[in-house]
Amino acid sequence: MSNVEVQYMKMEKIVSVGFSFLLMVVGLAQVADAQNRTVRNEAERISGDSFGITSRTPLGAIVYSVNRPSKAVLAAVDNGLTDLFAVARKNRFRNRLNYSDYSIYIGKADRQKDASGQYSPDIAIPSAQYAGTVYDKGGYIYAAGIVVALNPCAFMIAEHTKNFERISEVVRYEGEHLVLYHNDRQRYKQTADHSQGGGHPILQ
Repeated sequence: MSNVEVQYMKMEKIVSVGFSFLLMVVGLAQVADAQNRTVRNEAERISGDSFGITSRTPLGAIVYSVNRPSKAVLAAVDNGLTDLFAVARKNRFRNRLNYSDYSIYIGKADRQKDASGQYSPDIAIPSAQYAGTVYDKGGYIYAAGIVVALNPCAFMIAEHTKNFERISEVVRYEGEHLVLYHNDRQRYKQTADHSQGGGHPILQ
């Protein structure tokens, strides 16, 4: 076999490997896109909103929203995730501690104030297992945030126009459920449902 033929065979192999890699990348991208569509459909089902705006926080989390979020809102999301990751590492957790792991949906608030008159943008969701508890407002409850998907990691919060530190707090608290799901499944099961008592922060 001549040197030319050897070189040609090597080139064919490189092209074949490169094409296979390209197909794999395209396939993974299609799977990720399908997952994102499924999660977005679920978020829209829960909230009744249409999340037509996609943003990214300075540190890399993805934000889907009804209205374009301000820089202060995006920074508040990052601050909440930063606090979440710090306490997760303190508990020796390692999985899902990247900003890009998280998708945050910001929906329209179903109320602006709580029963005491305090600013509290929250989302109304069916009471389900909370029926009959102090949270039940007549077949629904008000939630500061709600997990939309466990994998990929996604949760929803209500739109805020002020008190952005509350966004950071809600992001950290909703993120706790997802960190536990991916790092301590038993503890996740024990704390995923607050209807029997217990609340946030879960991780200390």
